[in-house]
Amino acid sequence: LRRSSQTNTAFTDPDHLISTLRHGLRQVQYRSELIDGCLAGTGLTMTTSRQQNQ
Repeated sequence: LRRSSQTNTAFTDPDHLISTLRHGLRQVQYRSELIDGCLAGTGLTMTTSRQQNQ
């Protein structure tokens, strides 16, 4: 989905890589249209399930 944050980056250590990936994923999380678009391309849809009270 997102590659710009990793392009031409020399990561100094694994923690730098992990924090960059988490930041990128966090940005995608707040842009639901990206996820919906990827799912639509595969023919899948996003559904939510409700917890049933017992």
